[in-house]
Amino acid sequence: MKKEDLLNDSFLKQFKSGEELESFLSQLQKRAVEKMLEGEMDAHLGYDKHQTSTNANSRNGYSSKTLKNSYGEAEIRVPRDRDGSFKPVLVPKRKSMAEGVENIIISMYAKGMSNQDIEEQIRELYDINVSTSTISRVTNAITEDITAWRNRPLDPVYLIVWMDGISFKVRENSKVVNKTVYIAVGLKTNGLKEVLGLWLGRNESSAFWMGVLTELKARGVEDILITATDNLNGFTETIRASFPQSVTQICVVHQIRNACRFVVWKDRKSFAGDMKEIYTAPTKDAAWAALDDFAKKWDSKYAYAIRSWRDNWDELTVFFDYPAEIRRIIYTTNLIENLNGKIRKYTKNKLSFPTDEAVMKSVYLAVMETSKKWTMPIKDWGVILNSFLLIFENRVRLNGT
Repeated sequence: MKKEDLLNDSFLKQFKSGEELESFLSQLQKRAVEKMLEGEMDAHLGYDKHQTSTNANSRNGYSSKTLKNSYGEAEIRVPRDRDGSFKPVLVPKRKSMAEGVENIIISMYAKGMSNQDIEEQIRELYDINVSTSTISRVTNAITEDITAWRNRPLDPVYLIVWMDGISFKVRENSKVVNKTVYIAVGLKTNGLKEVLGLWLGRNESSAFWMGVLTELKARGVEDILITATDNLNGFTETIRASFPQSVTQICVVHQIRNACRFVVWKDRKSFAGDMKEIYTAPTKDAAWAALDDFAKKWDSKYAYAIRSWRDNWDELTVFFDYPAEIRRIIYTTNLIENLNGKIRKYTKNKLSFPTDEAVMKSVYLAVMETSKKWTMPIKDWGVILNSFLLIFENRVRLNGT
């Protein structure tokens, strides 16, 4: 109901007092919220209230919750489902409606929506007016969360740490420049993945990563068994300076891309096929023989590609030292590249960011949204952990031991 309607004399005459009017408005909001919650349940179950479904899960009555608003308090009915998996966004458990709306704002912001888009979306979905200034206040509060998250203590040991970067356009001194958010993802001893941190910089360098690794040590990391990185000059030495026992695997996918970068189109399929014989070989010796065959065929046209393989051979072939189950997860930086893909998806609507803080907020929220699903150990974790325990028995700590 519009404000001008409420001020209409004929409407106001229905109420004998201001208390009656406030009671009416409170009940109006109560019914609106309950209708929105029913809509959330419909979306959760995948069918409307009065439809028949083959889903194992279904509605299971209601629970009550006290809703506080500007008109006082009102008891609302919150729908329940049989398996208890329904978690309302608008009115979260043990939280107020205002906190629920804040969660919605943050989720939309994480998906790359502008403040104005969020304002319009909330109005359309929930018939709630939230100003862009309020939305800015909510998202600005994330800065404190980022600071706390970036300084939280870390585990003493990570089995693998993947490190990579993703570039964004950011406004600086009235110009739009390229900056990179650097990301480190660790594999914990319980098989779960964890984003260890985010760092913003202009140019990737060994000195930059030295600062990152120093920070990880300050936050409690004592040992990293294996690092998976791109082929940055001096990166291996930088890692060893901070974690002397760590071994570094250069991402084979990065190597393939770099090697194919200047290969003419008509040669690319054959070139990539021959190169595949190197990194899919059963042993390191067989891989070296495949590299010799590759060089005989292509050295006259693409000598730089062969030279790149030979110059980085030790770091490119670390995975051959491990059983198949470990090879699969250190072979490439696919895990972190998949994360980068999710970040790109959430930030694709923003052609550039106005400040460093803005890009960090967006990436942080995208990471939080993505990592919500990281609730299970990686595939075949029991076999993988057993291999790590056999190979690194003196360095792997389980359950804090």
